[in-house]
Amino acid sequence: MIKKYYFINRFDTNSINKQDKQTTVIYRNYDSKLDESTIYNINNYCKKNSIKFFLSNNIELAIKLSLDGVYIPAFNNSFKHLAYSFKKNFEIIGSAHNIREIKIKKIQKCREIFISSLFYNPKNKNFLGIIKFNLLAMKTNSKVIALGGIQEKNLKKLTLTKSDGFAGIRYFEQKKSPS
Repeated sequence: MIKKYYFINRFDTNSINKQDKQTTVIYRNYDSKLDESTIYNINNYCKKNSIKFFLSNNIELAIKLSLDGVYIPAFNNSFKHLAYSFKKNFEIIGSAHNIREIKIKKIQKCREIFISSLFYNPKNKNFLGIIKFNLLAMKTNSKVIALGGIQEKNLKKLTLTKSDGFAGIRYFEQKKSPS
């Protein structure tokens, strides 16, 4: 089964409800101060609806609130979380844009590495395309998740990649009902 990860930057039950139960929700908002009560509420909502929930770039809070895991963005090169103890099923995932960042994510013990950007996105003109994406994916023995520019119109092209799933925002926001 293909893995799906939906990045959100606010708590909106309507957009979460549009997703199927196999879609993992990742809270990632770098524009505003992190509100612990919001993360707590999202986590409770996701648990009640059997949805996995990850927090971006805050391992301490993810552990404190017993989230399913943490997402470490490409710009985070810290290794201090390796000294922490985690609950049994706690997952660490992260993103990378190049070979150097993939090596860092391996050292950070990321179970899955999101490689970005796969497709063109007007907000990010640095995209890899399928060939460069696959070359980077071959540089790791971790599971690889495609990230960036994924939409309904190019979803079938994912079969041409060496990815185990995909992540994004726009694709999931455009969904009308679970599928």
